[in-house]
Amino acid sequence: MRKYSLLIACTLATHMVNAIAAPLVIAHRGASGYRPEHTLEAYQLAIEMGADYIEPDLVATRDGHLVARHEPDISQTTDVASRTEFADRKRTVWIDGVETIGWFTVDFTLAELRSLRAVQPRPDRSKEFDGQFLVPTLAEIIALAQRESKARGRTIGIYPETKHPSWHCALGLSLEEPLLSALESAGWNHRDAPVFIQSFEAGNLQWLRSRTQVKLIQLVGGVGSNADGSVILPTPFAQPECTTYPVGELPTNFASAAAFEAIATYADGIGPWKRFLIGEVDGHATRPTNFVELAHAAGLQVHPWTFRNEQIHLLKDYAGDPAVEYRAFIELGVDGVFSDFPDTARQAMQ
Repeated sequence: MRKYSLLIACTLATHMVNAIAAPLVIAHRGASGYRPEHTLEAYQLAIEMGADYIEPDLVATRDGHLVARHEPDISQTTDVASRTEFADRKRTVWIDGVETIGWFTVDFTLAELRSLRAVQPRPDRSKEFDGQFLVPTLAEIIALAQRESKARGRTIGIYPETKHPSWHCALGLSLEEPLLSALESAGWNHRDAPVFIQSFEAGNLQWLRSRTQVKLIQLVGGVGSNADGSVILPTPFAQPECTTYPVGELPTNFASAAAFEAIATYADGIGPWKRFLIGEVDGHATRPTNFVELAHAAGLQVHPWTFRNEQIHLLKDYAGDPAVEYRAFIELGVDGVFSDFPDTARQAMQ
């Protein structure tokens, strides 16, 4: 009987450890596989599907409000192109060295932006909900997460990304101060708050580190793969001068411990393109790298992006099953995953 009791206890303990260790499900732009991205409806659905965190990309309006859009250019994510009253707002803008033609949130007041409606930007996803949903503010997203946390008896966090922060700063529309103010008002500007702030830039994260204990995540991207499956790093951003903080430098060699140790001086984790962990050659997965091991040794969490269900996004090794991809990354010990399909991600964690 004693051995049987010990076996039960050990089994329960193992299950508890596994439950605690399960990676976070981060709803990338909400449940964006099913609803127009960055809408309250997409975030609500993600919560219903079991997401631990909902992810708003933050940009600024002309009058300084923070709203959720993937980019300052809203040509593809709203119906602005069909709105004749805003035809004269279309212009050419240079953002981090890239010429972009479109309509930009910084040219609209919040009231004007709220007259637009969100649309599905991806051609391979349903347009069923186009024109139905508003562009949400950061305050509304925080309120949703807190309201749903209380109603469901579990913590639902937010994972905001500051989009092109130096560019916004140079325009006099800094993202950092209003973000911290919103978190303070919500009671979420402390170490244990269910918040991660992420950025592809290092300078603003370093500035934030000196002003908040909220967890910070350094995003790291790539533009493709070399013949051996290793990641081709992007050309450094041509960031405009921001007087609030200098441009921070990111490491370029993620095969060494030094890169992770440098990021750990100001960030709590790293959000890499998933190809840093498992590369790709001719549509097939390469042998996993030691990225997770090096990051964990430096005390960093690892939250790779982006996981999607569509076949075009799955390597041949996964045989068309997104759950196989999730399991491959779970086995590497990642701490969270960004997914457009939080229901699929949640099922893979079980």
